[in-house]
Amino acid sequence: MTDQNEPPVAALLLAAGGGRRLGGRPKALLEHRGRPLVEHAVAVLRTAGCTRVHVVLGARADAVRQRAELSGCVLVDNPEWEQGMGSSLRAGLDSLAGTGARAALVSLVDQPGIGPEAVARVLDAYTDESSLVSASYDGVRGHPVLFGAARWTGIAATATGDRGARAYLREHAGRLRLVECGDVARSYDIDTEADLSHLE
Repeated sequence: MTDQNEPPVAALLLAAGGGRRLGGRPKALLEHRGRPLVEHAVAVLRTAGCTRVHVVLGARADAVRQRAELSGCVLVDNPEWEQGMGSSLRAGLDSLAGTGARAALVSLVDQPGIGPEAVARVLDAYTDESSLVSASYDGVRGHPVLFGAARWTGIAATATGDRGARAYLREHAGRLRLVECGDVARSYDIDTEADLSHLE
């Protein structure tokens, strides 16, 4: 159902990973500032101005639903989460079909160093359904990324394994607008035991 009062950009939080290199601890449930990491990531998106947030769950989805405060979010189950981030991106984009969203801002649950300022900059770069925008850090492409709805089919067709939208972004590099965020955010991932030091 389309709500004319909804902003054109919906947020898509990919939070399905099983934390293979973290001993099988799902990233969504890692603790950060006393709450599950997925809750922190949703709060960042909301603070940045995202009112419609779709969260893609996979590993231990039931436990995430029980432990994290995700009211107001659309929770999307990805039964194929073990196939990698590409499957979560496809599931998330599918969930936006028919909602009236004209673009998706995609963020990752395991990047707590990226706060509302960086998200807001990428949001502000939206122009229309052909928008293709990415945060960059010292000129290097990172997250979040923003995909206009006209690009979703092409992205879904190339989103396989853990590559997500990388192949699509490479192919359309000439149309990609980079928004520098290195002055307001740090783009590290929580992938290994050593990375857990970034969590508070």
